[in-house]
Amino acid sequence: MSKNEEQVNWFLKYLKSERQYSSDTIRAYQEALKEFQQFLVISEDAEYEFTQVDQLAVEAYMSDLYDKDYAWNSISQKVSAMRSFYNFLEKNEEISINPFEFVQLKKHNNQLPRFFYQNELQELFEAAKLNKDPQMRLRDQALLEVLYGTGIRVSECAGLTIQTVDLQQKVMLIQGKGNKQRYVPFGRYAQEALQNYYADSRRPVMTKNDQHHQAVFINHRGTALTTRGIEYVLDQIVKRSSLTTSIHPHMLRHTYATDLLNNGADLRTVQELLGHSSLSSTQLYTHITKEHLLRDYNSFFPRTQSKN
Repeated sequence: MSKNEEQVNWFLKYLKSERQYSSDTIRAYQEALKEFQQFLVISEDAEYEFTQVDQLAVEAYMSDLYDKDYAWNSISQKVSAMRSFYNFLEKNEEISINPFEFVQLKKHNNQLPRFFYQNELQELFEAAKLNKDPQMRLRDQALLEVLYGTGIRVSECAGLTIQTVDLQQKVMLIQGKGNKQRYVPFGRYAQEALQNYYADSRRPVMTKNDQHHQAVFINHRGTALTTRGIEYVLDQIVKRSSLTTSIHPHMLRHTYATDLLNNGADLRTVQELLGHSSLSSTQLYTHITKEHLLRDYNSFFPRTQSKN
């Protein structure tokens, strides 16, 4: 039994014997913790311990919950379960700070998507070049190019296989929510980054570790990166950068959508590329950027024009 499983069992016994929670409530807490534990899996043979969770991991987890389109009440219940669990660990001196203590839920669609400005995006790409392992450096660069160049979810990126990525045609077959499939194109930068990664990183690492699976993105042992594994890689890239603002991986998806709309893409096209079932989800991106709004305002609003 892992340390994570031991702590969960300890907590559930506490809820039953000391707090006298109902079986339904305990079951809900157990499911929330099981889901969180699955989220913390980095690869087939490694996972974060609950006691290692920091603010970045919590932000990534919250982003993952919102990405899965859970109802607001469902997210609230999951966060409540996590906060109670970490309060329990803190009281028993397993941790010093509850990472869920100050988590605030988004209000219903009131919070606009956060995205990277181009200078911030460039900083990330430069930071990806700083991985000291030359093979993992190529992976980091390819990973960023794919996430930004396609706008796919981190979970969808973890599901990419060699067969679903057509390098010649520059298109990916994505397995989205509800097992819905969609084709997503990508550009020359992602194509070249993947070609370099396949030839000089993925192939030799797989051979060295006698791995034979088809997952596109791998760790240094050749095992497939999970959703949390990809988020961990992105966390490391951010730490190597000079960016100081709070960042979560979903911002690359937001940036992709925002940049498409900034450059004139049709809202329906963006909806299809993102795999949104409802146009209302895509319409959140029509906030665009302040610069774009000001440019349009100054270009088209009559009373901003120069007097003749």
